[in-house]
Amino acid sequence: MKNHESNKNIIWHQQNITKEKREYLLAQKPCILWFTGLSGSGKSTIANAVEKELYKRNCKTYLLDGDNVRHGLNKDLGFTEIDRIENIRRIGEVSKLFVDSGLIVLTAFISPFKSDRQIARSLVGYDEFIEVFVDTPLSVCEKRDPKGLYKKARDGAIKNFTGIDSPYESPVNPQVHLKTANSSIENCVEIILNHLIKFGYIKGNENDYAI
Repeated sequence: MKNHESNKNIIWHQQNITKEKREYLLAQKPCILWFTGLSGSGKSTIANAVEKELYKRNCKTYLLDGDNVRHGLNKDLGFTEIDRIENIRRIGEVSKLFVDSGLIVLTAFISPFKSDRQIARSLVGYDEFIEVFVDTPLSVCEKRDPKGLYKKARDGAIKNFTGIDSPYESPVNPQVHLKTANSSIENCVEIILNHLIKFGYIKGNENDYAI
């Protein structure tokens, strides 16, 4: 109740430099590339590869990675369902600020719950949120297990681990669907770049594949 009352005294301050002006200055259409998928699916690897290619094209970007954010902004959060919801809520709000600044922001988080991803989507314009489903079978993720987390979860050392004792709700209609078990990193990057070019977020060049 106290927070609700105090919010009455907070008024949005209009800024002279708008998102549209920043978009024009940067010559790109800002958006969120929201990578979602199981641990070990390849979200961070693909997001890093995409950002590298965007950098080569002089695009202005920022990558928010799940582990990195938990070292700072979200270091006070654990892995209970409530904390995981708050983790994604904060990321959504930060991503919204990056979009307002005119950047293309890439986020690599498991973000297992549809409702949380929908809340993040609702914070920006409909065409400013691109859900990228990094679709990798649990068996493949568990075989990779780059951080040894699945083994710890199976042994009971980690609780509420997505795919083991906590659910992952797959996207129903993602803008980009990557099936990484049968696709290389390069192919995944190509699919994402083609989507960005096709819908006008970035400009293509003569070296791009036909869309």
